Amino acid sequence: MIKKILLIVLGLLTALIFGIYGTGNSYVFKAIWYNYTDIDDYKIFDNRTIKRDAILRWPIGSNYNSIQPDLQLRNKLQKIKTNALVVIRNDSLVYEEYWDEFNKKTISNSFSVAKSIVSTLIGIALQDGLIKSVDDPVSDYLTDFNSDLQKKVTIRHLLTMSSGSDWDESYESLFSIVTKAYYGQQLEELAKSVTIVDTPGTRWNYKSGDTELLALVLNRVTGKTLSEYASEKLWKPLNTEQDALWSVDREDGVEKAYCCFNATARDFARIGSLYLNEGKWKGRIILNEKYIKQALKPVMIKDEQDSLVNYYGYQWWLLPDRDGVYYARGIQGQYIIIIPKKKCVVVRLGKERGPFKTFAHEEVYDLVDWILKEY
Repeated sequence: MIKKILLIVLGLLTALIFGIYGTGNSYVFKAIWYNYTDIDDYKIFDNRTIKRDAILRWPIGSNYNSIQPDLQLRNKLQKIKTNALVVIRNDSLVYEEYWDEFNKKTISNSFSVAKSIVSTLIGIALQDGLIKSVDDPVSDYLTDFNSDLQKKVTIRHLLTMSSGSDWDESYESLFSIVTKAYYGQQLEELAKSVTIVDTPGTRWNYKSGDTELLALVLNRVTGKTLSEYASEKLWKPLNTEQDALWSVDREDGVEKAYCCFNATARDFARIGSLYLNEGKWKGRIILNEKYIKQALKPVMIKDEQDSLVNYYGYQWWLLPDRDGVYYARGIQGQYIIIIPKKKCVVVRLGKERGPFKTFAHEEVYDLVDWILKEY
């Protein structure tokens, strides 16, 4: 009897496995094995290298590490498993601290911070004349993204998360499109397969697929991989200290543009400094100031709760209740925070984030308020 039951169970499992493979959902096994995203997931994926060139290290400020987080802030940062904290002020390194196995050379996945980097590359492609306008239809560049409703989607709609697509940003489901995008191997086809269900430009709805489509546009207009373009136009000009990695869906595939840019805290700070200095790095224009101003304008269309979106621009988060502060954000509490009033950039890397407050997670407010008070 027991042998018969075991044979039945074995048969059902075999049928299930073949069924999953037969429906093109083999990524499910990887998702189950790794269970949840991690900051070192680049170790389980194929990657492309974003190469650096001439290194220019951060100048060390005269008050380096003299202003410390108070005990309450430190305890909060440790509770949510912070790995790195870097503060740049007036283009000098004034504070850095690392926890656990991290140090100044440790790279980390930044998750959706990558979205802000893709937005930056779109701005560079615009100034290079490779993209004519943010109001161009995406189908002008991706000729196979061309159903009747897809033709109405513009680059601006993708930048502002208002494409109206049916991309489902559900991280808990094994079978959601975002899980398939993260663990699967057909990302380009997946991004282009979306159906437009709302009029583009009328509703804000956070969708990683919008960022992936922007990356595909960049692939098409540059004739380069996203990593090659990022190296040429961003990483090398910013004189980064280390190479970075961008995870891809498979060897010779496409970058997971919406999530998987891996770099050090010190080098992430250069992205913030570029924006703080209106697109210049050491006097050289890398990104057009006009684009930066557009990128930091609030979308001001309604979100799913019918609230006006005054907290998001072109793939950058805005902090309306903190006097011009804006930031890039990753799902496990990765941040590049720009505080113009204090000429400061703060990078926090870690494994968790705290509770959500009005416009941001608690630690974002804590870090901003620490800078506003102490610097």
